[in-house]
Amino acid sequence: MLKRADWPAGEVVEFTHNSQVLRGNALGDPHIRTHMVWLPPQYRDEPRRRFPVLYDLAGYTGSGPARVAWKNFDENMPERLARLVHEGAMAPAIVVFPDCFTALGGNQYVNSSAIGQYAEFLVDELVPAIDVGFRTLATRDSRGCFGKSSGGYGAIVHAMKYPEVWGAIANHAGDSYFDFVYRSDWPNTLRELEKYRQPSKIAGAYKVPARTKELKPGYDDGRVRRFLEAFWACNNPSGAQIMCLMNLAMAATYDPDPRAPNGFRIPFDLETGAVIEECWARWLAYDPVNMVGEHAANLKTLRGIWIDCGWRDQYHIQYGCRQLSAALHASGVRHRYEEFDGTHSGIDYRLDQSLPYLTKVLKKR
Repeated sequence: MLKRADWPAGEVVEFTHNSQVLRGNALGDPHIRTHMVWLPPQYRDEPRRRFPVLYDLAGYTGSGPARVAWKNFDENMPERLARLVHEGAMAPAIVVFPDCFTALGGNQYVNSSAIGQYAEFLVDELVPAIDVGFRTLATRDSRGCFGKSSGGYGAIVHAMKYPEVWGAIANHAGDSYFDFVYRSDWPNTLRELEKYRQPSKIAGAYKVPARTKELKPGYDDGRVRRFLEAFWACNNPSGAQIMCLMNLAMAATYDPDPRAPNGFRIPFDLETGAVIEECWARWLAYDPVNMVGEHAANLKTLRGIWIDCGWRDQYHIQYGCRQLSAALHASGVRHRYEEFDGTHSGIDYRLDQSLPYLTKVLKKR
């Protein structure tokens, strides 16, 4: 049985922010967000001291508030942070848990007309607001971000595109090598969407419907919208529905199109499953493995890059992480890459390695 410790716990406070860049987003998600902020015990005890700051980017279907909630048989993030600081493994730091949840289950921390300007929200709004509201060391050399899965993806992409904001990052099993992590699951998504096809399928002779002039490559024929409306009306979605929603969220991230139904394109023909090459190419442009070359100079300025992945990851992300590490090596980008005997699930214990690493490489004064 897990025993809760009696060392100083620090303090979790709420920070409400009225976002201008999220106002009027395409999904109608709230633009006023409450984020959680963990303050180490030293924050209260040393009132003149300033601290490095870390941002925890939640994975898909996760959220900042959920990261600080009670957990059964495990530590939540405030408990983990308090223990690591108490043990001296991790330097005291302020840790921010942004709320970036969306009606599509989350986002990839990039700008998208179909979801919202979440990169701009983080780097142009939330980071400056936190620096004003708390005693942070308000420089990129004392600021880092970390996350798992979609959060890990956000961390490595932000390292590539916003090195003036982030001094170090940790990427735990972040999405990469899209031909494995996404493409192999799209047949399941197409099968789920087929339930919402009109007219419904009937047994017997089959002829592929003729494409109308209005139905451009990657455009929804109505089944995606019907799925989304059914999902949003459902109180207990199935695992298949969640995975379908995830692939639609990725389509809205990597291939937004304000002219398209729902504001984004689908990379496979909804009826035949044939890949739409021009759409898939837009996805691949967001694959971290393919982004290294263009952004290597930015990555070289970081104080630290941590990447790890379980070698039994059920989404095959270990192969993408290996390719990402190889691309970083080929471009001369220093980083630490580790693998461990684990899957994609239940790997918060790996933060015991990455958080001390981040506070070690970031400036602390």
